Amino acid sequence: MSHLPRSQILDWLSVHVPPPRIQHILGVEQMAVELADYYQLNRHQAQLAGLMHDLAKYYPPQLLLEMARTHNISLDPILLAHPHLLHADVGAIVACEEFNIKDEEILTAIANHTLGRPEMSPLSCIIFLADCLEPSRGNTATLNTLRSLCFQSLYKAVWQTCDDTLQYLMKMSLVIHPRAILTRNWALSIHKQQLSTDNQSPDAQSMTSH
Repeated sequence: MSHLPRSQILDWLSVHVPPPRIQHILGVEQMAVELADYYQLNRHQAQLAGLMHDLAKYYPPQLLLEMARTHNISLDPILLAHPHLLHADVGAIVACEEFNIKDEEILTAIANHTLGRPEMSPLSCIIFLADCLEPSRGNTATLNTLRSLCFQSLYKAVWQTCDDTLQYLMKMSLVIHPRAILTRNWALSIHKQQLSTDNQSPDAQSMTSH
């Protein structure tokens, strides 16, 4: 795993990303590390993925498409029409090429942070959640509820954060990529499986028998 100096990433970001987005990135880094500590994941992986998740956020649409094609990223009609959705996948390429990040879990977490993906690793889940819920995103009751949920049930938090995002996209009459729906359904399924397992545990059975 890379031990790239944090300052090197921040120097690069200061040239390629405007200050308000850097505030967001630092919020994602902070929340990702907190979640990594809570779920006993590798905090260095979480920190790097959080810091680097938006490397390609401000790349022009044509460059995003060009890099996606060069690196054989699958392009569908929605991605062709809305290239900004590619910034996560392209960001992983930038992390590898600009910063020599070879850790596949970090690269995958960067690539998954916008649309998610079924079968995401716990690291990918926390970067996905931190991107949506870090403090500068706002202070609404819904966001605060989702933030609390992140520290209770990782997959329930992914499912309900997806629901919140999908409701917003529908309200604004914006396009929804199928991968976002697949992510939502996957997280819901995992959460239900966990509930079922918990209910079948010996402790749960002994409680229901009295």
